Amino acid sequence: MPVTFYWYPNCGTCKKAKKWLDDHSVDYNAVHIVEETPSEDELASIIRTSDLPARKFFNTSGKKYRELNMKEKLKNASEEDMIKWLAADGMLIKRPIVTDGERVTVGFKEDQFEQIWN
Repeated sequence: MPVTFYWYPNCGTCKKAKKWLDDHSVDYNAVHIVEETPSEDELASIIRTSDLPARKFFNTSGKKYRELNMKEKLKNASEEDMIKWLAADGMLIKRPIVTDGERVTVGFKEDQFEQIWN
């Protein structure tokens, strides 16, 4: 069964992750994270499955994050608010996200991919 690979094609980290998946023959469905931004329900499910706090899903180095002053907004935000913001703008989401419904990785760390997706 293929994993779901949420990515942004212009993102260098996403390109590295895609190359790793291709080089290791991992079957995946690529989802353009901006054109097909995951819904609130999808994000809530991914976040729950990951065991990571919702704030770990924000692209803190992104232009949108800075423009919207998310650093300040996140300080007192509920998980529900965070999920709403992420679902409203795919550029706020840290990428890539890879999931098989039971496991989730956020960002690309080769050793983590090796351990989880190989």
